Amino acid sequence: MSEIKEFLKQHTPLARIYWKMRKLPPFKQLLHVYHTWWDDRLLFHDMPNAYNAHRNEPIDENKVIFVELRLPELSNSFSLVYQELKDNYNFDIHVHFLRNTFVKKRVYRQNCIRLAEDLATAKYVFVCEASTVISCLEKRPETIVTQLWHACGAFKKFGKSTAELIFGPNTKELARHPINRNYNYVTVSSPDVMWAYEEAMELEETSDVIRPVGISRTDVFFREDFIEAAKERIYNWFPAARDKKIILYAPTFRGRVAHAKTPRFFDPELFYRAFGKEYVVITKHHPLVRNLPELPEYLEGTFIKDATRTQTIEDLLCVSDICISDYSSLIFEFSLFARPMLFFAPDLERYFDWRGFYYKYDELTPGPVCTTNEEMIDYISRLPECFDRAEVEAFRYKFMRSCDGHATERILELTMGKEKLAEMSKEEKT
Repeated sequence: MSEIKEFLKQHTPLARIYWKMRKLPPFKQLLHVYHTWWDDRLLFHDMPNAYNAHRNEPIDENKVIFVELRLPELSNSFSLVYQELKDNYNFDIHVHFLRNTFVKKRVYRQNCIRLAEDLATAKYVFVCEASTVISCLEKRPETIVTQLWHACGAFKKFGKSTAELIFGPNTKELARHPINRNYNYVTVSSPDVMWAYEEAMELEETSDVIRPVGISRTDVFFREDFIEAAKERIYNWFPAARDKKIILYAPTFRGRVAHAKTPRFFDPELFYRAFGKEYVVITKHHPLVRNLPELPEYLEGTFIKDATRTQTIEDLLCVSDICISDYSSLIFEFSLFARPMLFFAPDLERYFDWRGFYYKYDELTPGPVCTTNEEMIDYISRLPECFDRAEVEAFRYKFMRSCDGHATERILELTMGKEKLAEMSKEEKT
């Protein structure tokens, strides 16, 4: 039945009528009522019932759960913690891929119910996004939930901080469906950003939950073997980059998460005319973006290549000589290399109204803020005289000083304790 409905949506006039009508106020209101009812049923009835059906069973002291809200594979925020536990310890590891907004509501509901049943007896839970499905449960006190988060620093606003902005849910919706409850720990990249997470996650009264122990996924940037391997992976994928400098263009998405779009301001042809002999360009759009910009056919593979679906951001940050972004938190990770950054923000005012920032944008950015391709080209042309390394290093200290290559180790000790880790160590067993 679902395949027939999908076909009718895509290939009949009814689809066009449907998408037009759903934008009209009466139908928008009806859809809102339906989605609210559906969410209420899941969060107030289905998940709590599934959880409570097992909450009197003994906690499994060795069960570890990773909750991936949207992606079909473990995100980089989880990968090092997961790999460390899998390789070196004897924990019982479970991974749940909920696929929110990427699968039909019926499938998502089933995924959530399975998660709730599993959570009821878990000792350790790791998440990396805000989520109603963790917040809707009356968590057992024995269970330890650690929010690894998916961003370093504190750049664009999120959570409660966006309640009165276009991007976020309003205060009433957040009160009805909380998105940042039940955390025992939230790991952040520096003491200087703790205040922003307290505000966004409404943790002012429990500020000891926020722990500046570093962000796990940044550990790879302190490993020379990883950096060298990353270079080879990128050069093998894009051979034209081997003897050139690399410009990484990595913007964040626009709009809401469920319908994420990427900006289309960047002009590869202008960059080719200016830097075709010295540089190549790699584009990396946000992973939630579904429709990517087309690249000029005559430049693709020789001067520019898109890495969104194929290469990790970690590899790209290791190999890039210059990073062009806009409002993405990847600038915090890139600052660990103390290399030049540019901020391409032609829609700054609109984005500020939509999402907002924790700091004044012009004061935060450790590099020029540009509104045209020509401005960026001019700056890169004069890079030796313009680049201020000390500015980037001061930025790195403020926002990333808890990231030193040992964050994963500290996170596991914080979450599980040294004694538990020693007990579960594979080395101890042998």
